[in-house]
Amino acid sequence: MRLHVSLLISIAVLTGTLVSPFTADAVRIKDIGVIEGVRENQLIGYGLVVGLDSTGDRVIGGQFTIQAMMSMLNKMGVNLVIDPIQLLTRNIASVMVTAKLPPFSKAGMTLDAVVSSMANAKSLQGGTLLLTPLKAANQQVFAVAQGSVSIGGFLGGTGGAGGATVVKNHQAAGVVPGGAIIEKELPVNIDSWETVSVLLRRPDFTTAIRTAEAIEGAFGKGSASAINAGTVRATIPQPFHGRVVEYIASIEGLDVSVDAVAKVVVNERTGTVVLGEHVRISTCAISHGNLTISVKNTLNVSQPSAPLIGSAAGQTTVTPDVQTEIKEQESRLIVVDETVTLGEVVQALNAVGVTPRDLVAILSALRAAGSLQANLEII
Repeated sequence: MRLHVSLLISIAVLTGTLVSPFTADAVRIKDIGVIEGVRENQLIGYGLVVGLDSTGDRVIGGQFTIQAMMSMLNKMGVNLVIDPIQLLTRNIASVMVTAKLPPFSKAGMTLDAVVSSMANAKSLQGGTLLLTPLKAANQQVFAVAQGSVSIGGFLGGTGGAGGATVVKNHQAAGVVPGGAIIEKELPVNIDSWETVSVLLRRPDFTTAIRTAEAIEGAFGKGSASAINAGTVRATIPQPFHGRVVEYIASIEGLDVSVDAVAKVVVNERTGTVVLGEHVRISTCAISHGNLTISVKNTLNVSQPSAPLIGSAAGQTTVTPDVQTEIKEQESRLIVVDETVTLGEVVQALNAVGVTPRDLVAILSALRAAGSLQANLEII
């Protein structure tokens, strides 16, 4: 039995002006948590990208690229007897290659490999990643990557003195789509499982209790329990023994009403302010005004006329004209009553008539005064 619990998630996103709160239904367990033991693994490796059009690593700052190239050529049977500096043609670049090994992946499957420049390569456009082993944290190789690098942009023009360069998108990183081939499997034997643990992405005691109740509502009393704020353990019923995949799919589709602490998140760089559902404001009075100072500097040229007597000519001088103007916005004191819902909070803040950047200062002052009933997080 699926639970249909109405959940009000009201978030006001402030990018320019305050907008009205919006609502959402309950969310699935799949969207708020993951199954313990079923996760991705990070892979990493060092590689070389060749075939660049003189946009690779330079001598200064890219010495390890020369060493890597010499080591590769020596393994191929090419013994070099020249100065290594002469080898750096800027057609090669050192890169770090990363990929994510998904759970239940099999040998022969392919992954996308992300290629990122390590030194001072100008662009990886048109390059080819050479065979690169990708290791996990245990230093075992699980995949190998090779193929053409796609950067999703371009670098054009001659550059330098008298030239122009046109750049689109980031040039120092790219992707080799499907360029990593899995060579080793990471076994996960779920058929032997007797219990399944759900790990909540945002640990919360109330949400953990509601998740356990949702599973119990579908599979019977005592079939699940909240171990802590972030873990809910469910016992696999007898009819699902040997059918763990069906059981996990069943509990992932159950709806849960998510609870969260009251929080206001502020990004001062972009002026974005997000208010959570449970944000409240106690009764207070707010006054806010802007002070604007503008300074205008105009350079005038003074050219006096030549004197009537004598041969001395007048001297040309530059005379600055500085004008300073101060404007202070007329402010007013507004009484904000204690709010009950997020809609009332938005209405109260809109009544002050400030911009989102001014709102950051107001929210900070409200928290300092003890009138903001929420955590204020500045990112």
